[in-house]
Order: sequence, then C-alpha cells, then structure tokens
Amino acid sequence: MSHHLSGPNLRPPAEDARLDLTDLFAFQSPDRQGHTVLIMDLNSYGFDPSAGPHPYPGAVYRLSVDTDGDVRADVAFSFVFSEPDAGGGQTVTVYHAIGGQADEHHAGGQVLLRDVPVSFGPEPNIVREGWLTLAVGLRSDPFFADLEGIGNDFTWTGEDTMAGKNVISIALEVPDWILGESPQIGLWGRVVVERDGQWVSVDRGAHPSLTAYFNPEDAKDAYNAGEPIDDVVKYRDAWVKVLEHTGGYAPEEAAKALETVLPDVLRFDRSKPAGYPNGRRLDDDVTDARLQFISNGKIQGDGIGPHTDLLPGFPYTGPPHA
Repeated sequence: MSHHLSGPNLRPPAEDARLDLTDLFAFQSPDRQGHTVLIMDLNSYGFDPSAGPHPYPGAVYRLSVDTDGDVRADVAFSFVFSEPDAGGGQTVTVYHAIGGQADEHHAGGQVLLRDVPVSFGPEPNIVREGWLTLAVGLRSDPFFADLEGIGNDFTWTGEDTMAGKNVISIALEVPDWILGESPQIGLWGRVVVERDGQWVSVDRGAHPSLTAYFNPEDAKDAYNAGEPIDDVVKYRDAWVKVLEHTGGYAPEEAAKALETVLPDVLRFDRSKPAGYPNGRRLDDDVTDARLQFISNGKIQGDGIGPHTDLLPGFPYTGPPHA
C-alpha cells in the first residue's frame, strides 16, 4: 500500500486512523505557469470507519520542504484542525514557517489562514489568499492498488481495494519562489501530537510504500518518529538485506537502488516534468513501481489503473464517495 496503515501490524499509527498520513504528491500546476501543486492526504478511516472522517483535533499535520538539499526543512506548512462542531463541521488553521521554525514539530511561523471551513460535501472549498490557493476536505482517495493480491503472495484479484474510499485531502498551489530559488526541492509529510507537553511524531513519510515493505513491525513506530536526515545511517544496511531477500539483489546493487528512496524524501526537480520518482502525479502507478523495485523487476505490476474521477483543475482529487 502507499502509506496507509503505517503503524505496526497493518494498523494506523498510534492506533488512530485520523493520524494516518496516506499519500504525498507534487507536480507542476497545469493551469498556472510558475506554480507548484502539493497535496497531502490523510486519515485512512476507510479501513476503520469508526474513526470517522474528521482529522484529529489539535494534531499538527505538516508538509516539510527542503530547498537546499541538506535533508532539513527550510519551508513548512502546518495544518491544525478544530474540534468538530455539533453539526459535524470542522475548520483548519494554516501556518507557514521558514528557516529554523520550519524544522520544528509544533505549528510555528506565520498564520496564513485561520478557521477555514473543511469541506465534507461534493464541492471543494477553494480559498485564494495572496499567493496561496488552498482546498482542505473530504475527497476520493486517488491511490490505487490490489492490496488483497499483494497480501496473498501477489495472487491478483483484479479488484482495486481503494475504489470507493475517501481521504481528507490538503491541496496547495503556490508560486515556485515560495519553495526556494532552486528548482530542486525535497518533500515529506509528518503528523505530530502533543503528549505530556512534548510534540511527538506519530507518522511521517514521502515515498510510497516504504515502511510497509521494508520495516519489521517493531520498528515502525521508531521510523515514524524519526528524521529523514538519519535514514541512511539507520536503515540502509537492514533494507539492503530486504532487497537481497525479496529481489535477489547483490548487496552493492541493493545499496545503489536504495539511493532512490533513502533518505525518505520525495525529490522534485521542477525544471523537469513531474512523474514518480521525480515528484508524483495523482495518476502515477506507484504500486507497480514499488513492486518492480522490491522484486528486481520480477513482478511488473498488479494490473490496477488510475482512478477515473480525477479533476483536470484544482484541487485535482475527485469528489468524495457517498
């Protein structure tokens, strides 16, 4: 799977689907030259309906941007949701941090928008304020995969597990200069909660389907709490062994292959067309890419194609399913 159920034993992080970061996308705006689209999807309640569609109130959902290649955040957008009201409505406040504040876990920096209504109906609530275009709400999950087939030793069912599922989607469209002068940026998402006065990361990721395939169950919480800058030292040797086992890679070959995904930062050279692993479009078949990666090309894909409800314009994800 992409980044759904990224806690131990195919459970959501911290045993709460609302805290599950599910996907990260980055591509050039098809409508506005010189603008970049960033989408962070969350809340895997489709697998745990009891969690409900509302994001976790007070948690910090953070999208980090490395603008200089040092694997530390130089720009960050943080999103903090209110408690749902009696009618089921909810709002979100958006923060923009740069410099040292961008590398912190709490929601710091400038408040760009306060108490923006989250959309739960078919029409997105698109807000334009200064250089920021924003839409936050319940949308059709764009991820596609035969998860049952993957879990059954790659015996394909022909069914898209994600068909009919919804997520909370946070979509931004910003001018390129907001993300740094260089066209090359790195991105990752994170979900942080406050525990005993400390901000604790319960989920994080950028590349699809890494922790599900590479980390043993007892290592997933530590991975979610970690920093991308430490990934190579902490995980390369263990992940080399995974690739040796799953794909018959030679050790040197595996180490080279892992340079694409370690550290766990989604690289996006905006001077080149987006397409995973250079950024990620909503219709990129990342499931096939990961299956080919772990199997060293022996498994070509699951036969599932992109969803047909994607929109040609902002916020690009389809309307939510009933």
